Amino acid sequence: MKLGIIRCMQTEDYCPGTGDFRAVSERRGAFASVNPEEEIEIIGFINCGGCPGKKAVLRARELKKRGADTIAFASCIQKGTPIGYACPFARKMKEIVQIEVGDSIRILDYTHD
Repeated sequence: MKLGIIRCMQTEDYCPGTGDFRAVSERRGAFASVNPEEEIEIIGFINCGGCPGKKAVLRARELKKRGADTIAFASCIQKGTPIGYACPFARKMKEIVQIEVGDSIRILDYTHD
């Protein structure tokens, strides 16, 4: 798996992404069902560009261009982790990213619990 992660710009000041990286390396959360024989290579970790998330499309395009076959929205977007406030634009952001990258790119709704 060649993984690109899109995170919330609002949380990057206090969250270094440790939970995201740990979930990947320990095969937890959204990565629990990944075949243990399959390598997961993180090819990018980038923010959404800020509210309302329109720049996520450009960032997803760039992740795909750099080889991503999977794009995960970090838990800070979809679940509101760690502050308990999910992105109000998450659903629409996911829709427009999926349209941009096409069905050949797998989209994950979150990274960790």
